[in-house]
Amino acid sequence: VQLQASGGGLVQAGVSLRLSCVASGRTLTNYIMGWFRQAPGKEREFVALISWNVGSTRYAESVKGRFTTSRDNAKNTVYLQMNSLKPEDTAVYYCAASRDFLVIPGSYPYWGQGTLVTVSS
Repeated sequence: VQLQASGGGLVQAGVSLRLSCVASGRTLTNYIMGWFRQAPGKEREFVALISWNVGSTRYAESVKGRFTTSRDNAKNTVYLQMNSLKPEDTAVYYCAASRDFLVIPGSYPYWGQGTLVTVSS
């Protein structure tokens, strides 16, 4: 599985940004697509996930109500819509794929290269 994340950038607090993750290499019907982020000096943390087949989702408490993940099966793409961005959302955002509905980074064997999101106050 190859994953390509994009859509990051420098934005002001309060605005929205949408990240994309294009998947290729194999059929992802039974996979879970996760979003993680890593801020400077901090460990990688779970943000959101979505199951490719039925679209079940789960969110970290810190982003619940602000971030939404979705998928487009025809485009083999998952999205992370980020609204009401805060400076503490600043991080490199990664998409990842796993067969397990888990929030632990170690359970995801496939990772994209990451895209930087910087939110200024």
